[in-house]
Amino acid sequence: MGIERRVTIYDGPGGPFEGMAIADPAAGPRPGLLLIPNVLGTKEDDFLRGEKIAALGYSVFVADVFGQGKRPTRDDPDRARYMTELNNDRTLLKARLGVSLDALKAMPETDPSKCAAFGFCFGGKCVLDMARAGLDVKGVVSFHGVYDAPPYPNVTPIGPKVLVCHGWDDPLCPPDATAALAKELTEGKADWQIHAYGHTGHAFTDESVNMPGQHFGYSPDADRRSWKASMDFLEEIFA
Repeated sequence: MGIERRVTIYDGPGGPFEGMAIADPAAGPRPGLLLIPNVLGTKEDDFLRGEKIAALGYSVFVADVFGQGKRPTRDDPDRARYMTELNNDRTLLKARLGVSLDALKAMPETDPSKCAAFGFCFGGKCVLDMARAGLDVKGVVSFHGVYDAPPYPNVTPIGPKVLVCHGWDDPLCPPDATAALAKELTEGKADWQIHAYGHTGHAFTDESVNMPGQHFGYSPDADRRSWKASMDFLEEIFA
């Protein structure tokens, strides 16, 4: 039948939420991937990325952690307002991540025992919080995420494997923040990797971003390398 999209409305604290299920409905249950977008929330770019991943034999659910209809645009001067609300309430964010993971596992195409999460920018922070909270995933990949720890204690040991794909010149996560994340994950007894890409800033997977003077922008090399690393990571955790 090929890859199909299904708009999915689901409930949770502050909801309703509107995510997108992406899978080949003709195939049997397979590993599932929760995809968590950047500051702008769910959008066409995320759905296209989800289709690319689904074509490799996964089911994908693009999570909505902001709420139905809360979709800022890139030219909105207050585009970070929904992200800021969740940055200020990481316990609420954790709860919304949990119900989004439940939506992925409820897809008939998903094997609920084999799930992982990818996150981009703010979504990168989200997947790290999933690992910190001990949500039931095999692994998480943070692409140019943000690394500050939540105010609640981490589970120990941190169960999900962690891959961090990081632009070394990212102004949101300078070297001391990256080292602090490595220390945190080590103390949490996590199985972790950090791949740092030189001469690379924030949002390196986003072709629409080009602010080199601010160290924000697309890097085709880092995009390609991080994609390959993430695909190898999925093969490893689902072997």
